Amino acid sequence: SRGVKPRPRKSFLPHLLVRLLPPISAMADPGDTATPAAAVSSPWDDVPDDFFLSASISPPTPPPAPAPIPSTSPPAPSALRSASLPVTSIPPASASASFSGSLHRAIAPQPIHPSHSLPAFSAASLPAVADVCPPPPGPHHSNSLSEFAASASQSRVHRPPPRAAVRADRPPPLELRPRPPRESQSGIALCALTCCAAPGAGTSTHLWAAGEAGVRVWDVADAFRSPTSPRRWGDEASAPFRESRKTPPAICLVADPGRGLVWSGHTNGRIMGWRADPGPEAGERIGWDAHRGPVFAMVISPYGDLWSGSEGGIIKVWNGEAIEKSLALEREEKCKVSLLVEGSFIDLWTMVSDGGACPLPSVDVKLLLSDNSRSKVWSAGYLSFALWDSRTKELLKVVNVDGQVDTRFDVLSAQDPYGYETKQNLFSSPKKEKARSPVNFFQRSRNALMGAADAVRRVAAKAGFGDDTRRIEALVMSMDGMIWTGSVNGSVAQWDGSGNRLQEFQHHSSSVQSILNFGTRLWVGYMDGNIQLLDLDGNLLGGWIAHSSPILSMAVGSSYIFTLAGHGGVRGWNLSSPGPADSILRSELTEKEISYKNIEYMKVLVCSWNVGQEKASYESLRAWLKFPTQEVGVVVVGLQEVEMGAGFLAMSAAKETVGLEGSPNGEWWLDAIGQILKGHSFERVGSRQMAGLLTAVWVRTNLKHFVSDIDNAAVACGLGRAIGNK
Repeated sequence: SRGVKPRPRKSFLPHLLVRLLPPISAMADPGDTATPAAAVSSPWDDVPDDFFLSASISPPTPPPAPAPIPSTSPPAPSALRSASLPVTSIPPASASASFSGSLHRAIAPQPIHPSHSLPAFSAASLPAVADVCPPPPGPHHSNSLSEFAASASQSRVHRPPPRAAVRADRPPPLELRPRPPRESQSGIALCALTCCAAPGAGTSTHLWAAGEAGVRVWDVADAFRSPTSPRRWGDEASAPFRESRKTPPAICLVADPGRGLVWSGHTNGRIMGWRADPGPEAGERIGWDAHRGPVFAMVISPYGDLWSGSEGGIIKVWNGEAIEKSLALEREEKCKVSLLVEGSFIDLWTMVSDGGACPLPSVDVKLLLSDNSRSKVWSAGYLSFALWDSRTKELLKVVNVDGQVDTRFDVLSAQDPYGYETKQNLFSSPKKEKARSPVNFFQRSRNALMGAADAVRRVAAKAGFGDDTRRIEALVMSMDGMIWTGSVNGSVAQWDGSGNRLQEFQHHSSSVQSILNFGTRLWVGYMDGNIQLLDLDGNLLGGWIAHSSPILSMAVGSSYIFTLAGHGGVRGWNLSSPGPADSILRSELTEKEISYKNIEYMKVLVCSWNVGQEKASYESLRAWLKFPTQEVGVVVVGLQEVEMGAGFLAMSAAKETVGLEGSPNGEWWLDAIGQILKGHSFERVGSRQMAGLLTAVWVRTNLKHFVSDIDNAAVACGLGRAIGNK
């Protein structure tokens, strides 16, 4: 090529799942008509001997066995869910009519790109093992070896993802919101779920979700219906939902069925109340500034009070009667509503403090739980609990994760000269003058020292210097009155209603993220995406991999347990799972798999060049890429010696330690190649440079929405395993 003299070097190729082809001499010549196999006409006859990449991408219409199938690349993903299908497994309209009406929803066919009408491959001939696919069809590739997966490493990153639409290792789920692309979740990620029955809607259940852009709600009865309006990127295949106006990020939710409201707590310290009917699109019914910091947790007491927790151990109780009066006012009197509620709170931190010391730890209140049967409220920080009387607001007990009573609580309780009824009057109204506790000099000094020690513990807990593996992440009450907690080390502990630790269970090593009780079962969600079911004695009943990321929140509604994953996907699991119904549903879906699943093939163009720190001309690049046939869907480029020199290698190694990469020459090559590929409808989806090595991937524009969750990594294998020239 003009301007650059390529030098033979060791091949620099990305790790791709490819098919191994036999030697050329063992394959039929596509132009040879002497053999019967070559005489058979096949659209694959003119395909050169190179690698193929297979993908399970479903078309919108079912293919007849010998006829060409429609393209895998419509302009936008179809909006569809089934009881077990991933986003890419889309049943056609004809299949949904002949199958169970509760599993599939019909969709209209969408236009396809003419360059991707490739030969059909019947799903009926798939092998039993879902991770192995046969060679491409046609006589030209009849002797190709089957795809295989290496077993040199047990790491999940080296395993190909299962292609089966129905997985045998878990119950078939309801895909309420299939996993969205990671890049589409910026500014709209979800973090919490709750279910609330809509008043006057019979048995209809609404699933609410809190997110960075506000709140949204799904009607579970609409789970199998198509959306009536276009959805944003990432929600095309989601069930129909309604959403609020854009608000500060919401981080917690609590249902208030008695008032027909759903409360949301926000990062700016604001609490908003939304009518369960008509929903969030009508705007918040009530809202006020509750805290200076984020609202981490909320709960409704049996007396109708709203408890909210924030950073620094602050807990406020909002009077239920004031909330009722505010709801009775007209919407036009919003200012008066806010003032009425804001002036009715009780600051529990201030109420239990005495002489500058407080028996509560100064850590964020992450969890709140109402024990209605005993009229108690539990609040949880990092490594401790506090028990409150929900009627008198009296602090009953402060215990750590081992069940030991905090000594600070005993000391301050003994020296407290005021009753809780008196303190409630002192600290519930800002107009009254706050009385000062008559403590002597030594008591004040001791309290100051205890407060300083608590501040050190708080900083240590936040920085991870303490026993972080025992940090409390989940809190729930079971139907028999027991309290269950989940910790970072994967343990699940059982407590009685008085705050006494009874026993601990360890069924999984991953961190517990959420716990939910329904009937005689406990559902436990873990950081690694696993779900486990326990009985009320702590015995393990079953479990499966529910998601590929942490299970942030769970909620029960209708006949499902809904789980929210860290990547934004929402799935519903039948309350009877695992059970006999799972096997029946799985077998039915497997039998109908041919109606909604296809395998298509696309060509991958892989290019490697040692550029010797030079820049190529435009003509050289065009001659190198040889652009190309329409079957090519992915272009992968690997360059070596983009930059050279000991100084640059040392500087690159230093930049890698702080997460920086790239160079002027590297940017030039990316831009130059990108300009040529742009004329052939390609877009770059990812790149990575380490010193003089550069890898980049481009895909066709009509395939880009199938590509998401881009990740890359670089391992320096040069001098001292620190220099990135290898």
